[in-house]
Amino acid sequence: YAFFHPRMPQEPLIFIEVALVAGMAGNVQELLDEGAPAGDAEDADTAIFYSISNAQKGLAGVSFGSFLIKRVVDDLLPELPGLKRFATLSPMPGFRGWLESAAAAGAIDFGAAEERSFKALTGADNAASGLAVLLARPDWPDDGEVVQALRPLLLRSAARYLLEEKRHGAALDRVAHFHLSNGARVERLNWLGNASPEGLGQSAGLMVNYRYKLADIEANHEAYATDGTVVALPAVRNLLK
Repeated sequence: YAFFHPRMPQEPLIFIEVALVAGMAGNVQELLDEGAPAGDAEDADTAIFYSISNAQKGLAGVSFGSFLIKRVVDDLLPELPGLKRFATLSPMPGFRGWLESAAAAGAIDFGAAEERSFKALTGADNAASGLAVLLARPDWPDDGEVVQALRPLLLRSAARYLLEEKRHGAALDRVAHFHLSNGARVERLNWLGNASPEGLGQSAGLMVNYRYKLADIEANHEAYATDGTVVALPAVRNLLK
């Protein structure tokens, strides 16, 4: 979808890209695979918003997200009444940097098993150093032993990063702040949802589904805007335990 200013009908202001799928998409490579069989749009039950971008440099920092998503929903539903879910497949751009900094500062609680495995896998003196060494390996997702060691910590830490880490009362992650401000909830964390070099570098491979449940958008927005409450499904909150 492209949106235009009435006075500049040839100049798009902003683009939103949407995929029509069956079920909640959790892997960006699979979502964008041009070689995958094309499905019938009428069989889709979910619209996944996977990219929102300004086309004009002068609009950098201007939020059109809520307006755009509502417009796209209004356009899609009359044509595809079978759509039941509207959600994103989003990165956590600051997660890996936050995690490594927090670990180095002693602000991450490593379990005893994690301490042992990180040291054994890397020869590092402590778990924080071992974590940094493992994440620096570009092929770590292909090593089953490393994946098994990292998965509990990364999922637990990602839940904390999204639900608890704040700056000036707002979500620390800028993409989370954008969607929470617009009334979405944190629906699901996706393990290795983006295993590209960029995905590993920014989000340690994790991606997030933010769901726009139409009946709850206003209440979610108010809760977040009023006191920074992050609405999330229990399955995500339970990762903190």
